[in-house]
Amino acid sequence: MSKLFSFSGSDNFFPGGSIYPNPKESSLFFSLGHHVDVYFPHHKRSRFSPPIVFSRERVEKKNPSIEILPDECLFEIFRRLPGGQERSSCACVSKRWLTLLSNIHRDEINDNNKGGVVSKVEDQDVEGDGYLSRVLEGKKATNVRLAAIAVGTASRGGLGKLSIRGSNSTCGVTNVGLRAISRGCPSLRVLSLWDSSSVGDQGLCEIADGCHQLEKLDLCHCPAITDKSLLAVAKGCPNLKDLTIEGCANIGNEGLQALARCCPNLKAISIKDCPLIRDQGIVSMLSSASFTLTKIKLQALNITDVSLAVIGHYGKAVTDLSLISLPNVSEKGFWVMGNGHGLQKLKSFAVTSCRGVTDLGLEAVGKGCPNLKQLCLHKCAFLSDKGLVSFAKTASSLESLQLEECHRITQFGFFVSLLNCGAKLKAFSLVNCYGIKDLNLGLPSVLPCKSLRSLSIRNCPGFGDASLAALGKLCPQLEHVELSGLHGISDAGFLPLLETREADLVKVNLSGCVNLSDKAVCIMADLHGWTLEMLNLEGCKISDASLVAIAKNCQLLSDLDVSKCAITDSGIAALARSNQIKLQILSMSGCSKVSDKSMPPLLKLGQTLLGLNLQQCKAISSSAVDLLVEQLWRCDILF
Repeated sequence: MSKLFSFSGSDNFFPGGSIYPNPKESSLFFSLGHHVDVYFPHHKRSRFSPPIVFSRERVEKKNPSIEILPDECLFEIFRRLPGGQERSSCACVSKRWLTLLSNIHRDEINDNNKGGVVSKVEDQDVEGDGYLSRVLEGKKATNVRLAAIAVGTASRGGLGKLSIRGSNSTCGVTNVGLRAISRGCPSLRVLSLWDSSSVGDQGLCEIADGCHQLEKLDLCHCPAITDKSLLAVAKGCPNLKDLTIEGCANIGNEGLQALARCCPNLKAISIKDCPLIRDQGIVSMLSSASFTLTKIKLQALNITDVSLAVIGHYGKAVTDLSLISLPNVSEKGFWVMGNGHGLQKLKSFAVTSCRGVTDLGLEAVGKGCPNLKQLCLHKCAFLSDKGLVSFAKTASSLESLQLEECHRITQFGFFVSLLNCGAKLKAFSLVNCYGIKDLNLGLPSVLPCKSLRSLSIRNCPGFGDASLAALGKLCPQLEHVELSGLHGISDAGFLPLLETREADLVKVNLSGCVNLSDKAVCIMADLHGWTLEMLNLEGCKISDASLVAIAKNCQLLSDLDVSKCAITDSGIAALARSNQIKLQILSMSGCSKVSDKSMPPLLKLGQTLLGLNLQQCKAISSSAVDLLVEQLWRCDILF
């Protein structure tokens, strides 16, 4: 009884434990009335939770869940979190929390921190400079991932570049995902949407409303996007500098006109396969951005000579111009563009599949573009030697000339244009031009073209030894030579090219020249081996003798291709015995005479190799390849 009267409340009433083995039997001691509520507290060693008794009824105890809170309450809690780290952690709890957090606009976040709670990781850059980049492709392109990006990048510098390519077929990117980006990523500067059929005007309007720093917009095959989106972008993103629109059937002139009015910093446009865009849109864009627009690419559009005339007059800042597949543009359009005297700063001009490129049109372009440095003509069926030579005489600043599938260009036009291109021409490329025939023209004695450093002639079946020998005399300073797919070239034409060199060769590609033999390769290795860095002999009629000469003379060679050649294990061993050669790339695809005996030499060469191609080497066993893969772990091996 003394312990009972001295009980203070903090001590155990009965130190030995409960007075009853089972606390539920306490009803034997207490007589409960219907007005009495009794709660039995947890015992220190108890392994069960006693029930709550209310009016003789036992109610099971349940753990309360925060999920019962409505969205409005969770929204208020989330926006008061002290930092981005905490918000990112909460976003990992459930999709519901992630969705709520991604819909909180940056302006709605309470940064006052009235509760005095300090984040463990301080957010130094809440706004962010937007240096983070994210790419979502195919099945990964979903609204949930976009929401996670919107929440997760906010405290890590901010999202600057977002690329969405394709979409998940069942739960792909929609306007909801772009809404999350617009609310959480105000630092976004680059947005690319490719094949996003579920994204419409609402999503892009959200971007325009929340991402005012947007500088580059790329829309490719987005059929649900219309002029309404471009109107919103024009109003909300005045810093837009780069615009690409491809395969968007519902974007027309109105959207381009709005961008021209509201985006004074626009520098580059690329428009392809948009049937609703016509002259009105192009004219508005060019006339409004006359002093800022530097790059223009127009492809597969229903524009006429009017657009080219406007380019020629208003393109005062244009440096790069590309015109592809414009069926309604005629010779008159190119002539007017060249005579508009507005393309004084044009440096690069590329034309593909435009029937308006004729002799008269190209000559006008040459006269109207005095600073043109690079010209690429592809599939220009109406261009002949006359136009090419006339252009060469006027284009005094030209540095690079590329002709591809221009079948009316002959050997005469090729050589005469070389002689008249001026002292700045450095590169000439001739690809798939079937009008070239190997004739002995008997060129007059003229000053050689000493400025030319790179020559590429590919798949021109009429180009043979006579043309090559003439090139050797005309271009003595060549360093990079590509003569691929030329069956008419043999040692008789290639040797004069080697012997008339005033400069040493650095890169040589002779792939597909099936009539070149060991003699030509050995002489080339002897005369130019000490400067050669890349050599492609795929399909040439060479043997181990060429590899012995290469191993002896080519100390700087890093890239060697002897695919489909008659080399054997002895040739590979000769390469490995050289202590000077340090190959990084070696291709031996289709070399059927190379066997497992070459494994030790290849292992030695592998000390410097980064790439090794052994495809279709049927005499090499799979176990030998496994050994190479194991030993040469730094090397990328194809088999």
